[in-house]
Amino acid sequence: MNTEEMLIAVVRIAGALFVLRWALFGSVFAIAIDLSDLFLMNLLNLGGVSDYQSFDKTLDLAYMATFLVVALRWTGIARNIAIALFVFRLVGVLLFEFSGNRWVLLGFPNIFEFWIVWIAFVHHFRPNALPLSLKQAAPSLIALSLLKELHEFVLHGGKWLDQYRAVDVVHNFWKWMTPG
Repeated sequence: MNTEEMLIAVVRIAGALFVLRWALFGSVFAIAIDLSDLFLMNLLNLGGVSDYQSFDKTLDLAYMATFLVVALRWTGIARNIAIALFVFRLVGVLLFEFSGNRWVLLGFPNIFEFWIVWIAFVHHFRPNALPLSLKQAAPSLIALSLLKELHEFVLHGGKWLDQYRAVDVVHNFWKWMTPG
């Protein structure tokens, strides 16, 4: 692992720790930090990242582990769904690592992260709405699954963002927002 990969790994792992104290803020922060590697790779010149997809999926396990710790504090169906979604994604990541085929990630979308944010949101803003029944959880789970599948397709199926550098996207957006 070169200097750039180590620095990115430290940032990603440190960013995942906040969820252990603040479930909602920490989960949103960890997902935002998950994107930071795209910027760090563009801004640093310390050796590059040799296999970004594999590197990213491995580092995802850091925030997923902290999300799982949070979910294990919950009870009932919210906890059980979280555990099942964690295992589901873990299987997908392992299959991806063995095959190298990004389409595998569409078959095993990371619904787990969206579920954790959603339940953390409910815990924070509507604690009396918990525990959920399966009937209550199903519409949210279906909606989150559809959103995440679209997200996975954009990233891994269509690879719509592969030709862009994160820094350039922000720069172009800024130019669009501030014409003249």
